[in-house]
Amino acid sequence: MSGGNKRIVKGVVLESKMDKTAVVQVTRKIAHPVYKKYITTRKKYYAHDEQNRCMPGDEVRIIESRPLSKLKRWRVLEIEKTATEL
Repeated sequence: MSGGNKRIVKGVVLESKMDKTAVVQVTRKIAHPVYKKYITTRKKYYAHDEQNRCMPGDEVRIIESRPLSKLKRWRVLEIEKTATEL
């Protein structure tokens, strides 16, 4: 179900109170251009969750997709770890 040039990122579900939508926080480490120190950056993505399976605390992989609503541009690809396994 994955496309050719679509980005796949891994993150943690923050909330899933909306119908068929999960808010996923993705954490990245980037090097500062001048100081060469690694900085942790976080970004929230709204991802489409068709079966409403995501729960807060789950580790998921999301994939880019066509625009599904005003804010949703990602789909939940798979749940890697549930919150109870962590």
